[in-house]
Amino acid sequence: MIPFDNSYARLPEKFYARLDPTPVKAPALIKVNTALAVELGIDPAEIDADVVAGNRIPEGALPIAQAYAGHQFGNFTPQLGDGRAIMLGEVVGRDGRRRDLQLKGSGPTPWSRRGDGRAALGPVLREYIVSEAMHALGVPTTRSLAAATTGEYVFREEVLPGAVLLRIAASHIRVGTFQYFAARGDQEAVRALADHAIARHYPEAAEAPNPYLAFFGKVVAAQADLIPQWLHLGFIHGVMNTDNCTISGETIDYGPCAFLDEYNPGAVFSSIDHGGRYAYGNQPRIAQWNLARLAEALLPLLAENEEAAVEAAQETLAAFAPRFHEGYLNGLRAKLGLFEAREEDVALAQDLLQAMADSQADFTLTFRALCAAAEGSDAPRQYFTDLARYDAWAVRWKERLAAEPLPDRPARMRAVNPAFIPRNHLVEAAIAAAVSNGDFAPFEAMLGVLARPYEDQPETPDRFRLPPQPEERVLQTFCGT
Repeated sequence: MIPFDNSYARLPEKFYARLDPTPVKAPALIKVNTALAVELGIDPAEIDADVVAGNRIPEGALPIAQAYAGHQFGNFTPQLGDGRAIMLGEVVGRDGRRRDLQLKGSGPTPWSRRGDGRAALGPVLREYIVSEAMHALGVPTTRSLAAATTGEYVFREEVLPGAVLLRIAASHIRVGTFQYFAARGDQEAVRALADHAIARHYPEAAEAPNPYLAFFGKVVAAQADLIPQWLHLGFIHGVMNTDNCTISGETIDYGPCAFLDEYNPGAVFSSIDHGGRYAYGNQPRIAQWNLARLAEALLPLLAENEEAAVEAAQETLAAFAPRFHEGYLNGLRAKLGLFEAREEDVALAQDLLQAMADSQADFTLTFRALCAAAEGSDAPRQYFTDLARYDAWAVRWKERLAAEPLPDRPARMRAVNPAFIPRNHLVEAAIAAAVSNGDFAPFEAMLGVLARPYEDQPETPDRFRLPPQPEERVLQTFCGT
């Protein structure tokens, strides 16, 4: 029996719609994340194909689709909501942490906006692979508990096999959830939602002189801590709308996401991001913009008059930039094997990144090669077209290393510079094998490799480590809705 304890469903019914998933024809399990199930206190045997596909509602579940709004590419839509997702309920894991269990692709809801509420197999596999990889890389993220095929087809640009993902999250409360009620002038609902979010995510804020301002500050800090981790790994979310910005600080929704091969701050992969709003290098600015939208929704709670509320919100939001920059620079230092803060580190890191951009150096391989360079290897040189420029930089870097002797430096560098990431072309190949041939072996192989991203894994084929050949390059990724 799954130990459900459904706190969100105890909020007023304007927060959600109660409905069951729509049954499917012939569900079949793709994968159950056994270790995660055990961590959640769930017997993996309880997670069968019927539960994952929505054909059977487990005892104790209370299925709901959540209401929310959101700014999508800067344009506000007052009513979005779960258009193809239904939350079964919540469980409190062995570690005492509460998580949502949500089915994604489980059929239409009141917010489907004429859509079928279904998911194709490809996007389900993408989210399973990338979310579990992000977890293994140490990034706060939603996770994948299970996936199943439906025995039915969905119709997008082509006919595709259908699937459902069972994902978990600290919660699915988004900036857009607050916007939904603020746009309706429903301050009572905004307050109830804030009280719920504080109790669930930041209970210490309840003890502050101004709990709602303290809550906003906690969300600002969580996002300021999250975005540097994306940048340190070359991750591009691809669709940073306010409905994809969580209160918990977890990465959510892996639609048109991608990882950099060659370093390029302007890189955009999402097929729907025509103006590059969510390019790799724009992500910090967009996160701060999203937080400003949360501040607007919370204003009536922050002070008795609007002027004081705006001033308090601006002061709290101003903490984002210095916290982000500190986290980003400290992370770059660690990637370079530097663990004491020195003034020259900023220029040292920026000069390397600029040289990488000019040489179109592979982001992951270059930083991993620096781990060997800290032991005397010249491995990074192979990724630069201007060798004299790299060599001059390497002299400065090694002088900086010598000023901070560390016997375990290479090991510490390997703990933050992954050898393996979900390369876009490998993700696409795994999806193609499953969709076209029903072959899930590449999917399983990727999960195995990506579970240990910081290990060298000498037994693993080089193709999991290397960038794509020109004919393998992925130039666009797609939302999948």
